[in-house]
Amino acid sequence: MAGVVEYRRIYEDPSPQDGTRVLVDRLWPRGVSKEKAHLDEWLRDVAPSTELRHWYHHDPGLFDEFRRRYTAELNDPDHRPAVELLHDLAAHGKVTLLTATKDVDHSEAAVLADWLNHSVGQHA
Repeated sequence: MAGVVEYRRIYEDPSPQDGTRVLVDRLWPRGVSKEKAHLDEWLRDVAPSTELRHWYHHDPGLFDEFRRRYTAELNDPDHRPAVELLHDLAAHGKVTLLTATKDVDHSEAAVLADWLNHSVGQHA
């Protein structure tokens, strides 16, 4: 049975309900020690490309196009190992994707959680 993939800010306190905690940002979040992060994985390679991140610049008006472009990137060979690991983690239990982004609902973590929740059953 597939788990649930959720997302939230890394600055929130860890919870026992988080399941596997995965940072999906390319850059390490400011002010967060590795101990405080309580990460199980840091998957830089699942993050949007630098070019896409700079283009998007967390502008909510560009979110739909960002979602389309990022989802296309997730199918690139460069993302394949990280995506496969996320699929495997999600297939075996709850996963919480973490990001430093202030507007978490318009972040790569939100896109990735939605994408994984809709594809885990098909991938298994």
